Amino acid sequence: MKKIFLFFSLLISISNVAMSQININNDSLDKKPPAPKGRNMFGQGIPRGVTITSDSLADGYIMFAVPNSASIYLINRKGEVVHEWKGNFAADDPYLQSDGSLFQMAQDLDFPVFAAGGEAGRIQKISWDNKMLWDFEYANEKSHAHHDITVMPNGHILALAWEVSTAKEVLAAGRKPSLIPKAGLWSEKIVEIVPEGQRGGKIVWEWHLRDHLIQDYDSKKANYGRPADHVELLNFNVGDSLPAPISQDSMDILQAQGRVWRNETTENQGSDAYHFNAIKYNPELNQIAFSSYKLSEIYIIDHSTTTKEAAGHIGGRWGKGGDFLYRWGNPQNYHRGKSTNRKFFHQHDIKWIEKGKPGADHLLVYNNDIHNRDSMNYSAVHEFIPPTDAKGAYLIEKGKPFGPDKPVWTYNAPDSVSFWSSFISGAHRMSNGNTFITEGAKGRLFEVNKEGQIVWEYLIPYRGEIRKPNGDLFPAVPVTFSVFRSTFIPANHPAFANRKLVPLNPQPKVFVLPPPTVEKK
Repeated sequence: MKKIFLFFSLLISISNVAMSQININNDSLDKKPPAPKGRNMFGQGIPRGVTITSDSLADGYIMFAVPNSASIYLINRKGEVVHEWKGNFAADDPYLQSDGSLFQMAQDLDFPVFAAGGEAGRIQKISWDNKMLWDFEYANEKSHAHHDITVMPNGHILALAWEVSTAKEVLAAGRKPSLIPKAGLWSEKIVEIVPEGQRGGKIVWEWHLRDHLIQDYDSKKANYGRPADHVELLNFNVGDSLPAPISQDSMDILQAQGRVWRNETTENQGSDAYHFNAIKYNPELNQIAFSSYKLSEIYIIDHSTTTKEAAGHIGGRWGKGGDFLYRWGNPQNYHRGKSTNRKFFHQHDIKWIEKGKPGADHLLVYNNDIHNRDSMNYSAVHEFIPPTDAKGAYLIEKGKPFGPDKPVWTYNAPDSVSFWSSFISGAHRMSNGNTFITEGAKGRLFEVNKEGQIVWEYLIPYRGEIRKPNGDLFPAVPVTFSVFRSTFIPANHPAFANRKLVPLNPQPKVFVLPPPTVEKK
C-alpha cells in the first residue's frame, strides 16, 4: 500500500500547487475578478451523476477508473454501472481491447527512487471476467514506467518511463549547474514491450530523450550548438528552475504529514525535469506523439527506426533517426518565439483524431492551466493541424516556429474560468463529430458538439476505500472524485459482441463526503 499512499499524497500536493498557480505570472493580484460560483476545481458540494442529457445521443458507454480504487467501471448513458473490471492494485488509464480485456496502468506497491507523480510501475492486462492475464513490473532503481501507455495493433505496448541520469552525467551533457539537483535528473524514455507469459516482457525498441539534446551554455561540454538552428533537438537548459532548498528536518515533518511523495528527498527536488504525461501511437504514420507537462510542449518522433537509429540523427522513413519530427506548444524552448507565442500550459492527452472521425489526422489536446493576465487560469481543448508537405513531412519556415498559428477548433466554457483542471484530464473525438472531455480534478465527464454546447454530462459519484499502510482511509479532500482520463466507447465495439450490458444489481454505493470533524474545546 506504500505506493498507493504516495499516489494520493501526490494528487494532494499537485492540487495545492495547482490552486496556488492562479496567481502565477501576474503583477497585480487586485486585478483578478472574484471567482464565479462554478469555480470549484474539485467539485465538492455539487450534484453528481448524470446532470445533463439530450435526445439523439450516440449509443455507447463510458469507461473510467474509480478514484481511490482498483476498479474500472463501464457506465451507460443513464449513469448506471453495467460492468466492472477489478484488479489488485490502484488502477488507472484503461485501454479496452476487442475481446473485452483491458490494458491498464497500476500502482506498484514497492517501487524505489522515483517521486514525481503519475507513478505506476506496473502494466497489466485483465480479462472481461477479472482474470489477471499479464502483470508486468517496470519499476527499479534505474527505470520506472509512469503516466501512460499506448497499445499497438500488434499487441505491443509503448510505455513512458523515467530513467536516472547522475548529476555528473548531466553536467557533462551541458546542463547548467544551477539546474542540476544533487540526485541528478530523471530523464525520459519510451520503451516498446512485448508481453511474455503472465509476468514477463521483452523490450524490443527504445528511444531516449538524452540522445537528442542541444545546449548553448558551455562550448566545452557535449551537445553544444544553437537551439534555434536545431529545432529537432531539446534545449537541455529549458524548464523550471530548481525549487528552494529544504532542510532534512522540514522534509521529515512533511513526510510525517503525508504532504510529499514517496521517495522524495532533499536531494531530488527538481529531478523530474520533463514529466511526460501522455503517449499515442499512429499506425498509419508509424509515429509516436507524446507530451511534456513541465515544458508545455508536445513532440512527434519516428517509430520506423531501429533502436540504434532512434539513438542517433539519421535513419528511419524520414531520415532523422530519433530526432523530433514536429513539436508545438512553446517555441521559447527552441528560441524561436516569445511568451506571446506560447500555446500550451501543462497540457495532457495528446492524440491524433482517428480515421473515419471528423477532423481525422488532426491533433487534439487538453490544455490544462492557461495563464490569463486579466482573468483566472482556465482549461481548454484544442484541435490543431500540423503543416505538412505533399509527402507528409512536417514543415517549418526558416527562423520561425512550427505552425500552425492557432488551432482550428477550441472548446472553452462560456465564462472561460469555470472549466478548469490544472492537472490530469483529457479529450477525444467521437464518430458523430462531438468531443468527449474529462475534466479530471472534478471527476467531470462531458460531451460537447462542434458549437461547444454540452449534450451530456456526468460527474463521478464513486470513490473506493484504498487505505494507508496503517489502515487509515486516505483523506477524501481535496481529490475526492479526481480521475486521470475517461473514454467513450461506442455500442458496436467488438468487446461488447454477444454480451448483455445491463445495470448491475445492486449498483455500487455512491460516496458521500462526510461532514468536517469539529474539534471539541
